[in-house]
Amino acid sequence: MSYTFGFIGVGNMGGALARAACRWRPEQVVVTNRTLDKAAALAEELDCDLAMNNETVARDAKFIFLGVKPHMMGELLQSLAPVLAARGDRYVLVSMAAGLTIGRLVEMLGFRAPILRIMPNTPVAIGQGMVLYTACPGVQPAELEEFCDKMAGAGRLDAIGEALMDAASAVAGCGPAFVYQFIEALADGGVACGLPRKKAIEYAAQTLAGAAGMVLESGKHPGLLKDEVCSPGGSTIAGVRVLEQGALRAAAMNAVIASCEKNKELGKN
Repeated sequence: MSYTFGFIGVGNMGGALARAACRWRPEQVVVTNRTLDKAAALAEELDCDLAMNNETVARDAKFIFLGVKPHMMGELLQSLAPVLAARGDRYVLVSMAAGLTIGRLVEMLGFRAPILRIMPNTPVAIGQGMVLYTACPGVQPAELEEFCDKMAGAGRLDAIGEALMDAASAVAGCGPAFVYQFIEALADGGVACGLPRKKAIEYAAQTLAGAAGMVLESGKHPGLLKDEVCSPGGSTIAGVRVLEQGALRAAAMNAVIASCEKNKELGKN
C-alpha cells in the first residue's frame, strides 16, 4: 500500500496537520505514534489508515512527516535510515522540529535526502493555519507544488528562506499562544464589566478573527485600521491609551524575540 502523506507522531502539531491532509483524501493518509492507541483513535476519527510502526510509514508514504520533539529527532532518523536508503522510489522527509536546520537533519540521517522543513501552527487543524516552508535542493519543484496543492486544506502556505525560519516561527508558530492569552484577557475584562463568561469569550474570539480578516483582506496596515476605530475623544482611544501605558506592544515584541532566541537554542542541542 502506498500513501501520499504519512505521519510519524500525531501530537498537537502532527495531529493538526493530519487533519489538514485528510481534508484532501483521507484514504491517502497513514498515521502512527509512539502511543499507538492515540494514533488509532485519530485514524478512526479521520477515516485514514493506521500504521503499526514508524518503519511502515517510512516505507510506504511519499511525504513523511516527522512529528517528534527536536531532542528525539536524531534517534528517529537513525532508526528510519535503513528503510529510506532501501527505497527505490521518490520520497520527501517533512520536518516540523523547531530550530533544526536542514543541514542538521542531514547530519542526523547520515546521508543526503529530499527534506522539506516546515513551521506550521495549530490552527491548521481547522484550515485556518499558517505553514512556513523551505526546501533543500533535493526536493523537486513538482514535489513542492504537489505538497502545497494537497496541503491547501491547512490554510496559508508561504515559502521563506531558512535563515528567517526561526523568526517566522516565533510569529506564526508561537503566535497562537500569545493570541489566546489576549482573547482570555479581553474576555476577563468583559466578565469584570458584567458579561457572562461564555459570551465574553465568544465576543473576544470573533472580534480577533474579524480583525485578522480585515488585515489580510484589506491590505491596510494594522495601525491604520486601529486609527479607523478610534473616534476623537471616544471610548476606543481611551482603551488604547491604557494598553500603551501597559506596554502591550513592547511585551508582544519581547515575546516574539524570546521565542526566536529559544528556536535558535533548540537547534544547537
